[in-house]
This record gives sequence, C-alpha cells and structure tokens, in this order.
Amino acid sequence: MWPVETTLVTLCAIAMVVGLVGIVVPILPGLLLSYGAVLVWAIFADAGWGKWLVLGLATLWALIGTVVKYAWPGRRMKRAGIPNWTLLAGVAVGIVGFFVIPFVGLPLGFVAGIWLAEWQRHGDAKKAWPSTVEALKATGLSMLVELAAGILVALTWVAGVLVA
Repeated sequence: MWPVETTLVTLCAIAMVVGLVGIVVPILPGLLLSYGAVLVWAIFADAGWGKWLVLGLATLWALIGTVVKYAWPGRRMKRAGIPNWTLLAGVAVGIVGFFVIPFVGLPLGFVAGIWLAEWQRHGDAKKAWPSTVEALKATGLSMLVELAAGILVALTWVAGVLVA
C-alpha cells in the first residue's frame, strides 16, 4: 500500500469511528459520516472494481437502516397512541437544551419535551410518564437500528480494505 493510500484509509477509518460514536452520542450525523467515509475511499482509493461493490453494499445498508430507523419506531409509537407532535416537542426542547447545557442538554431536553407535551395532552403528570417511556423506547430502538446499519457499513468497508 502506498503512503497516500495508507493516509486515505487512516482518515476514512477515523471518520468511520467518529460516525459510529455520532450515532450513539447524537452530535454528528453518524450514519451519514460513516457512509461518507466509504464514499471518499471508493472515489480515491486504488482498490480496483471491488471498491464499487463495497460502496454499493454500504449504500444498501445505509438506505435500509435509514428507512427502518424511522418506520419501525414510528409504527410502535402509533400503536401506543403517541402523536407526532409529541416527538416534535421533544426534538424542539432537546435542541434548546443542547445550547443551554451542551451535550447532555439534548437528551435531557428531549425527555423533558416529550413529558411536557404528554402532560399537556393528558392533563395529568402521572399519565404523561407511560407515554414518555414508550417514546423513549422507540427512540432507543431507532438509535439501535441506525447503529446496526453503521456497523454493517463499517464492516463492509473493513472487508473491502482488507481484500483490496
């Protein structure tokens, strides 16, 4: 492997790891960053035609992960009777929380926003908590789906680098 190729692989590996961390710590667009690392590698690496196969598989994993990330938890929340505006309230308060208390404010604000929206909807603080827990479970499921897709993208890329 040429020095330029080693640098490219190293930078893409760093971007891949940062992307996977970004999925768990929602500061960066994790799956997009991981996929972008594969795309950059495929464009600039001297890895033959196999790099395009790796990019194709990574694209497939990223697309499937993105679709399932939204569809599966969304259906779960609809079954629990949680309206979409509750999630929007959680996101809005989470964004405000991120700027008020960096990093930890995002998840804390998200939980607080969901709870406040459900409290307003039900008119009772105790009735708001089960909906909040269900929304958090759905959000956790969404994060796990995205993480699984990110890991599949990373493993596909690692296999491509090793074979090339």
